[in-house]
Amino acid sequence: MVIWIIGLSGSGKTTFANELCKSLNNGEEKYIKIDGDIIRDLFQNDLGHSYQDRRKNANRIMKLSHFLNKNGINVICSILSISQEDRIWNRKNIPNYFEIFIDVKMDILKKRDSKNLYKNYDKGLIKDVVGCDIIFEEPVDCDYRIENNNDLKYLFSHIEILKSII
Repeated sequence: MVIWIIGLSGSGKTTFANELCKSLNNGEEKYIKIDGDIIRDLFQNDLGHSYQDRRKNANRIMKLSHFLNKNGINVICSILSISQEDRIWNRKNIPNYFEIFIDVKMDILKKRDSKNLYKNYDKGLIKDVVGCDIIFEEPVDCDYRIENNNDLKYLFSHIEILKSII
C-alpha cells in the first residue's frame, strides 16, 4: 500500500505522516515513511524549487513508491505533490494507492510558517513558493480530506478513522 499525504507547506503533512506511520507500525504490516525533503537530501539537493524541479522530485518519489510497493513494502509518503497529473499516474500505476489531502487556509499557513517561506515570499526575498507563485492543483479525487485549520489534537484524531478505512 502507498499512502500519499499531500498539502501545502505548513499543512501538517510530515507531522501527520510521522504519527500515522507510528500508529500503523504497531500492527502486523510495517510501513516506511518517505518525505519530499528527505528525498531531496538523499539526492544531495541537486534540484531547486522551481515548478520543473518540484515535478522531478515528485517523479523520483512516485517511482520509488511504485518500486517499493511492487516489492511488498508499504509506504507513507508526505509530499507537496503539486500536479494532478502525477497523482493520476499514481492511481493508474500503484495498486492500493490511498491519497490524503490536508487542506489548510492560506491565512493559517502564513501564521504557522515554520520555514518562513510565506513571510520571505511576501517580503520579495524568495520565489517559487507553492500556493503563491507556483500553483498547487488541488486534488479532485482524493480518498480522504482533512481540513486542518485547528491544532494537532484535531489532526491526529483522524488517525483512528483512517486505520479503519485503509
